[in-house]
Amino acid sequence: MRRELYAVEHEAFRETVKAFLAKEVLPHYDRWEQAGIVDRSAWLAAGRQGLLGMAVPEEYGGGGDPDFRYPAVLAEEFTRAGVSGLALGLHNDIIGPYLTGLTTEEQKRRWLPGFCSGELITAIAMTEPGTGSDLQAVRTTAVDRGDHYLLNGSKTFISNGILSDLVIVVARTTPEGGAHGLSLLAVERGAAGFERGRNLDKIGQKSQDTAELFFTDVRVPKENLIGEEHQGFLHLMRNLAQERLAIAVAAIAGAEHLVELTTEYVKQRTAFGRPLAKLQHVRFEIAELATECAVTRTFVDRCITEHNRYALTPVDASMAKWWATELQKRTADRCLQLHGGYGYMSEFPVARAFTDGRIQTIYGGATEIMKEIIGRSLLG
Repeated sequence: MRRELYAVEHEAFRETVKAFLAKEVLPHYDRWEQAGIVDRSAWLAAGRQGLLGMAVPEEYGGGGDPDFRYPAVLAEEFTRAGVSGLALGLHNDIIGPYLTGLTTEEQKRRWLPGFCSGELITAIAMTEPGTGSDLQAVRTTAVDRGDHYLLNGSKTFISNGILSDLVIVVARTTPEGGAHGLSLLAVERGAAGFERGRNLDKIGQKSQDTAELFFTDVRVPKENLIGEEHQGFLHLMRNLAQERLAIAVAAIAGAEHLVELTTEYVKQRTAFGRPLAKLQHVRFEIAELATECAVTRTFVDRCITEHNRYALTPVDASMAKWWATELQKRTADRCLQLHGGYGYMSEFPVARAFTDGRIQTIYGGATEIMKEIIGRSLLG
């Protein structure tokens, strides 16, 4: 079926993204993978190309267009190129809404121009050692000291943890437990008592710097409170639907691309004197995967449309996230199998997709959390 989601201007943007990848990313990507981090110059290049802050108002240096189809195009093309290290989606789709929707005028003028130019790289620090997806178990504290908060605690698995210049930290600002009393604090690079741990060694997404962060008596000015004090949990819940949709968009794009690659591979690869594509089992495998991708694509595209209407529900976002990411994981495994021994070789795209995509069912809320959200909505 012909996709009807995108207009001419979105396809023109797609060509811009492809040109950016060809010039600024792909020639350097193997080096970034080995180094475990991307060059800051790539962020500046993305800013110059208009790939950062697309939804940020023009007065602060952004594109001024909240149409989520542009970030969706960006996610699709980055996924098809096998590029996970340059985390523009995290910056734009996950952190951007906090900086545009919850900040004061002074904060916007202080942070958003650099956010859009690539001079200010961002991260968000939710996860703590031992708590996983449970935000209600946050132990990092921020004690009110009059004109500042005194921040103490640690975070882990923080994407952009090494490169980030501004980190939104989820901290407890009241002794009350559970979801109550959480606040969002912006910690800037160079703050006394803010230290970064090691760049974590992951099985995939090697060039995406992921770090431990430590906060010891960090003085965070009251001017760096994002949103309302003690309302951090509500702020997080309002923005999670877009985060989960963004992950789903990348997941279905990744699954589709793997099916395309594998379809071409089995046409060319021979076994027992004939192409793999002539074997009924292989044809059935490709048929199943292509059908699952087509059905999933229809739902995810509908979710993008609903999100642009401000009508996407947390339940629908959770459905899209868990289904699309589990499909991506399953597709990567089956496509690697169809590649045989070559699929296990790092130079083959299917091998990198297998390891890079494995995290998709975990971050942004694990599959089990997504099912719990959906189940509660149906069963109470």
